[in-house]
Amino acid sequence: MTVFRPRPEPVEVARVTLTAVELLEVLWGRASTAPASPSQMRVLLMLEHQDGINLRSLADALASTPPSTSRLCDRLVAAGFVEREVSPTDRREVRLHISDRGRVFLDDLRARREQELQAVLELMPAAKRTQFLAGLEAFCDAAATQIHDNARHTGDRTA
Repeated sequence: MTVFRPRPEPVEVARVTLTAVELLEVLWGRASTAPASPSQMRVLLMLEHQDGINLRSLADALASTPPSTSRLCDRLVAAGFVEREVSPTDRREVRLHISDRGRVFLDDLRARREQELQAVLELMPAAKRTQFLAGLEAFCDAAATQIHDNARHTGDRTA
């Protein structure tokens, strides 16, 4: 006999996903992001995916002001995680790049976070891990599409 299971509504899935994210935050709290703050982490991750973004576009993406974003980047430059470059076409424009040291920092952080995740995933049955992976891949595809579409609609040319 086949059991009928209604498809979960997006609101239900969102609630469970939020819980999962909060649990990840607790797990990842063991893998400190020091010396980078959460705001600085957002900048590093954005630069990793949008290398050469200008300061104004980064500020817009962070929903911040250019002066605040500039100060945030000043601290990342001082830590050696970010490099600034004056645009060759417009001296007033500053382009931002993640440095080699910044990439090493992110790689190390990801390795520590991955260890925490593997410990949890090993507790799951293999079939559930397979389903989980398929769901996460579909989620990542949908999220990337939404981010790209939002950037296109807001005029962000860096996406």
